[in-house]
Amino acid sequence: MILHSCSPQPTTTPRNCLPDSFVALQNFKSCCFYNFKKRPNLLKHEMHSLYCPKSLSSNFKIQAVETDAGKLDNTTTKLEYDDLIWPSPSDEIPFWKREFPSWDIETVGPVDIPKDSDPMHIVHVTAEMAPLAKVGGLGDVVTGLARACLTRGHKVDVFLPFYECINKLHIKELALTSTYNSYYDGSWIPTNVHRGVVLGIPVIFIEPSNHFFKGQSVYGGAYNELEAYLFFSRACLEWLQVSATQPDIIHVHEWQTGGLPLLYWDMYHYLSLKKPRIVLTIHNMEHYGECRAEQLSKCGLDGSIYATEEKAVDERTIGHNPERLSLLKGGIVYSNAVVTVSPTYLKETLCSGWLAGTLIRHRDKYFGILNGIDTAIWNPATDAFLPAKFDANNVEGKKICKLFVQRGLGLAPEGLPGDPDKVPLVVCITRLVAQKGLHLITNAIRYVEALGGQMVILGTAPDARVGREFEDLAQLHNRGSSIRILLTYSEELSHMLYAAADIVLVPSIYEPCGLAQMIGMRYGAVPVVRKTGGLADTVFDMDDKSQPEMANGFVFEGIDEGSLNRALDRAFSYYREKPNEWKGIVKKVMQMDNSWNNTARKYIYIYSSGKLGKSSIEYAPRKSPDVAKENCGMRDACSSDDTKPYPTNHSCQI
Repeated sequence: MILHSCSPQPTTTPRNCLPDSFVALQNFKSCCFYNFKKRPNLLKHEMHSLYCPKSLSSNFKIQAVETDAGKLDNTTTKLEYDDLIWPSPSDEIPFWKREFPSWDIETVGPVDIPKDSDPMHIVHVTAEMAPLAKVGGLGDVVTGLARACLTRGHKVDVFLPFYECINKLHIKELALTSTYNSYYDGSWIPTNVHRGVVLGIPVIFIEPSNHFFKGQSVYGGAYNELEAYLFFSRACLEWLQVSATQPDIIHVHEWQTGGLPLLYWDMYHYLSLKKPRIVLTIHNMEHYGECRAEQLSKCGLDGSIYATEEKAVDERTIGHNPERLSLLKGGIVYSNAVVTVSPTYLKETLCSGWLAGTLIRHRDKYFGILNGIDTAIWNPATDAFLPAKFDANNVEGKKICKLFVQRGLGLAPEGLPGDPDKVPLVVCITRLVAQKGLHLITNAIRYVEALGGQMVILGTAPDARVGREFEDLAQLHNRGSSIRILLTYSEELSHMLYAAADIVLVPSIYEPCGLAQMIGMRYGAVPVVRKTGGLADTVFDMDDKSQPEMANGFVFEGIDEGSLNRALDRAFSYYREKPNEWKGIVKKVMQMDNSWNNTARKYIYIYSSGKLGKSSIEYAPRKSPDVAKENCGMRDACSSDDTKPYPTNHSCQI
């Protein structure tokens, strides 16, 4: 599988100035820049003449800085990479949009992981999955956890909406396997089921015949997202029902699938789905899935019966007209186990936020498990996107990656004559939203430049106002030689930036877990983070004398610019004045085990029957199957009169 991102591609093809055959040859040579011998002068004499001289998109407006590719402080390294084709900001195609070699990570992974003695069938129901439909960390978590459980010998399936924007090249063995009907707002919607394999994970794609999940992005389509995900939640249960599939665990994620536990316990469990138990993972408590009762009713439930504090009402709306429900709260109440993505975030959510009372009431089934990273996908020793490979015992390739990125982005090469290691490169890869500490990020741009460092920001802003502010900052800074603000999403570039970085910055106001700090450490970037959520569980301050054995980064607690500045001061001081200690930190963070195997082991412990608690609905008086049939949305057709045939392929066909 070629691991590429789903980032949008240019809508126009650059106009070539040379014959097609010559261009094809040159493209082949320039794309595979680390697998073949190259002529050192190709960049200067051929790359610039390959396309018409309308170099880089005006979105970036990067000023080129001429550097000597041979300025490496290790003779062996210099000779080894003499033939590398170095990028330039004037290249028609940015270096991160070149083609890359095939990277079959399905065959890459730990081989010494023991199989669990009691394998289970685990089904994930999710709105995101990397790399197919990735917006934030949710997609990475689903893919990483699924792959880890497969490695441990469990059967795993992932249910995902078949978004129109999905790049089908990421999917192996894609095939339409069946069509069935699923209920929505008084009608049964013909729905296609496609199967495929993504990074070794079996995936079941749900494709309704209506307008749901159409559009050029995962979110933001011209349909009601909440109603679409309610449909999706029921459609997944409906497929399990009509296919007679009884998994051990149905694992739902975030508010998008928070309605599934309600549908399961109040409808499908009374029909034929008897075996599964429900686990909910909350990745970010700020997204509640606010829902009107009549919207919930469109999936076949009676939405009004959930408008109580014990079930799903949003307490903030009590007394309002209308009161609202929360799919996330309903998921908490109705799931057998609820997991959030770090121990510290669990403590924080029990102490603040309107859902704290609900979580306290269900504390016995609420767990905090730190996310992991997929160490096959994020591995600098095998990463196909890097111009040079490296590991904890040989970091010379990291220097090449840094110089490669500097040249490609037009940053001044590291250091001054006789002083090669005085310019740390700070990287911040993030969604540009308030949670991530926008005022601290903008402060870091100024402060890193004032300290004589370099900084690259990679991210997108969902809010147009924030986007305009960062576009203005990009216009101001991208013509210089020390700051680059790239308002785009690129999986390829993120790999290169982590490999190039000396410091990874994560100044979040709150952070349920955070993956950037763990990925950065895997690639030898020392983290500078704010002490919150999962950042507090993974990064420990270098100057904390109480636990020196855990020290692996620089931590600040305040949300003010001064607190961040002091942390950056300390990091820069270590980098410049204590080079041996810095090398020791780099080696230490690269050797840390933040793999999914540790996390998967804890999830499997919760999945097991001895640890999985009861859903609150199981304590409640049991309803009769007739009530479940009423809730299915086809009350008349699903009467207890056995002489009445049920509609084809619907939930009451027992």
